[in-house]
Amino acid sequence: MASIVLGVGASHSTLMNTHWDRVVHTDRAEAFRDGLAAARARIAEARPDVVVVVGSNHFRGFWLDLIPSFTLGVGEVIAAGDGGTPEGPQRTDPGFARTLAAGLVEAGTEVAISARLTIDHGQSHAVQWLLDGLDVPIVPLVVNVFAAPLPTMRRCVQLGANLAAAIARMPGEGRVAVVASGGLSHRLPWPSDWTDPEGEDEEFLVEAWLNGRGQWTRYDRRRREIIVAAQPTIFTGFDKSFLGDLERGELHRYADLRSDEIEARAGNGGQELRTWMVMASALGFVPGRALVYAPMPEWLTGMAAAVVEPAAPPGTEKGRP
Repeated sequence: MASIVLGVGASHSTLMNTHWDRVVHTDRAEAFRDGLAAARARIAEARPDVVVVVGSNHFRGFWLDLIPSFTLGVGEVIAAGDGGTPEGPQRTDPGFARTLAAGLVEAGTEVAISARLTIDHGQSHAVQWLLDGLDVPIVPLVVNVFAAPLPTMRRCVQLGANLAAAIARMPGEGRVAVVASGGLSHRLPWPSDWTDPEGEDEEFLVEAWLNGRGQWTRYDRRRREIIVAAQPTIFTGFDKSFLGDLERGELHRYADLRSDEIEARAGNGGQELRTWMVMASALGFVPGRALVYAPMPEWLTGMAAAVVEPAAPPGTEKGRP
């Protein structure tokens, strides 16, 4: 049977690419980049045959005309290239992806599928920094974390468990890594409730989310200006507690948090923690290891990277091939 050989969680921010010159000499920025390099090295050691990248989409592949809770890319995957991230077709494994989609439905999670999926930095940032040079196919799993109503944290935990079950039922001895992209705490300069925008900027963003399909470049310049001008809000205490619970194998404690509670504790960008919950659940909530935490107001985000090794059978070394 196939197996999950590694879990990774990593924050993303396009400002890391576009504004690196402003932080290049700061220990925090260098530490985060080193943490990503350490995570990439561990992925290389794990030798996955495919990487399931669990991430968000910032209204470049999904729009308010249709936005499922969970979507699996089962065919072409095209990266939008926003903020200096990869652009164009990505290497994929459609056969694995379609089998995984069927397995998820059988296990109890009815994922939507896309045979031509556009991903943005919510997943391509991980491809750029964690998979560079590894020549491994990806299967993107997109979680709706921005257009309410959002899937509950409990439902994301179920998705992770069903992901593990579906992979375990696959024939052969395929090796799968699960990468969660997003978080930790941050507040984005856009409406938490798209039905109730406040002010001209939020009204513009909702218009872009509704009408941007096929013409998102028309809106992108002002979108970018709004983001770059935003004031940072990072909840460092929450981030450190979250990583501490990851290291203790206790992220299941977050399964009953409501969306409003997440926003109060970690900002509206903290809704991306759903991706970490999917990954941690797929690994059985075993204790993980935080590689780095760097509060980066220059990037609006509490940046972190962590690895979770799968529980090893008796008599074997944990997480090693």
